[in-house]
Amino acid sequence: MNEQIKVGYQTYVYDGGEEFGAVREVAPDGSQLVVYIENAGEFVVPLDAVKSVHSGKVILDYARLNRRVQKAIDHAHDAEKPGT
Repeated sequence: MNEQIKVGYQTYVYDGGEEFGAVREVAPDGSQLVVYIENAGEFVVPLDAVKSVHSGKVILDYARLNRRVQKAIDHAHDAEKPGT
């Protein structure tokens, strides 16, 4: 990663995709992040699940996230969709 992750950076699963949350905390040792995911709350994400960081964005590697986090991401925007 070329850029340091900061609180408030938006989170994505691919560059150019829709953001689903934001970084709430970076562990002092840099080993993990706390990410707020819309409609689901806060989740701990290991640093090895981060693909890239740039322009205030954190791109996560979906395949490296646990199933609970994946499910939260999959449903992050459900409240915005009519009929859900």
